[in-house]
Amino acid sequence: MSLWSRRRFFLTSLAGTAAAGTPSLLRASTPEDGSDADVFVPQSAPAKGKRPVMISSANGVHALQKGMDILKSGGDTLDAAVAAVTVVEDDPNDDSVGYGGLPNEEGEVELDASVMHGPTRRAGSVASVRRIKNVARLAKTVMERTNHTMIVGDGARRFAVAEGFEEMNLLTEHSRKIWLAWKASSSFNWRPGIDSPEWVSRSAAARKEDYAQHEVFQERLAMICDHDPALMARAMEVILDPPTGTINCLAVNDKGEISGTTTTSGLSWKISGRVGDSPIIGAGLYVDGDVGGAGSTGKGEENIKISGGHTIVEMMRKGMSPNDACLEALHRVARNYNNDKKKLGTFHVYFYALNKDGVHGSASLWRNGYDPNKRAKYAVHDGTEGKLVECAAYFDEIGGDQ
Repeated sequence: MSLWSRRRFFLTSLAGTAAAGTPSLLRASTPEDGSDADVFVPQSAPAKGKRPVMISSANGVHALQKGMDILKSGGDTLDAAVAAVTVVEDDPNDDSVGYGGLPNEEGEVELDASVMHGPTRRAGSVASVRRIKNVARLAKTVMERTNHTMIVGDGARRFAVAEGFEEMNLLTEHSRKIWLAWKASSSFNWRPGIDSPEWVSRSAAARKEDYAQHEVFQERLAMICDHDPALMARAMEVILDPPTGTINCLAVNDKGEISGTTTTSGLSWKISGRVGDSPIIGAGLYVDGDVGGAGSTGKGEENIKISGGHTIVEMMRKGMSPNDACLEALHRVARNYNNDKKKLGTFHVYFYALNKDGVHGSASLWRNGYDPNKRAKYAVHDGTEGKLVECAAYFDEIGGDQ
């Protein structure tokens, strides 16, 4: 089969696939020359879904039961999704979401979240929220009790207080010590990004060697972390590779009603006020009750550029499977850097998708998750138990600045 341009292929084939219900399409390879050509091959017959079902990023695997209990009792799909992520927001040991999240460069924890309710086609969002722990529930409150879609910053905090949310210090002692360790190193945010012609590549291994040979820094790190080896190791991990961890959760009930939420503490050490994709409707989350929903974790800046959540739902509307729709979104991310693996290797992006029939899928930019020794996975609860399932991979190799 000859190479076809992506656009030409879609114009001639994709519409027919959707109309006829024929097998979905799979990106078979990515050109090494950075061109926009892809080879697509038919998959086997479309998968059959099961309802109710919930999916999330891997860090939600133990929280999905909370939401499934709501679905099985006849509860609303958005209530189920929010209940699940609230478990993670409340967990001080998850330093990427809610209480205990790693802070911005000033030591302030800033949270973002969005919700979408498929049955009523409503949405709510909050961003750069300080001192309010459960921002997924706050985004739902914006949706239900205001004439707005998004409230940000101190206005969102004041709105939360008016609605009865409790203010609290979100910076745990664990996260504070890691932040101090980062402050003892140097900020990476005040220099050109990978989309700049001034960007200079430096691997995590090379930077780690720099830190290892810097005696003053090592002494400072040990003092900040009370000479705790585990804490020192975690501090080095997040200094070298600042987490963008988030939780996206999607839920469909036995009637095919679907809703979703995405919540995060955002990129650690970010410039104060930075907002990623999580609270952006159409990027970090998108739900259409006629089709399904999609969300993302990872580097939000890259997802915003392609409106990933909306892209995936529209691909599913045209007949793509959830897995293939996620891969198409990743194709667009990679295309923005002409498939330059050196630049793409500096970050992770994950997409998650669930259609109204209960068919689900996920794809990661690289084969590995944040741990280079483990394959990227996402969480699924099919009514029996929560479990981890492997993500499809856009690049079937280790990436993420290893």
